[in-house]
Amino acid sequence: MVGRFKVITLCGSTKFKDDFLREQKRLTLEGNIVISVGLFGHSGDNEVWTEGTKEMLDEMHKRKIDMADEIFVINKDGYIGSSTRGEIEYAIETNKKVNYMEKV
Repeated sequence: MVGRFKVITLCGSTKFKDDFLREQKRLTLEGNIVISVGLFGHSGDNEVWTEGTKEMLDEMHKRKIDMADEIFVINKDGYIGSSTRGEIEYAIETNKKVNYMEKV
């Protein structure tokens, strides 16, 4: 918590950019501080695929999880890729609550 605000980090495949933006807006309007991805590699941000960048972003996302009270998984149509699965496992290991956009 930061003050009275819960901090939530969004996780999920960056191919679901529209869902990230929609959920970020919804969660923010509900009174949460929302941390999201900086780039959408699977939605056209090709800088992600330059040497070393994806690895840096993956490590950075774990630090975003560290700052959060919980994570919110964008699992459209039930999809959870390997990177997101790793983030969920990390969140659980660090005692973060895990919520999902769709039931699992």
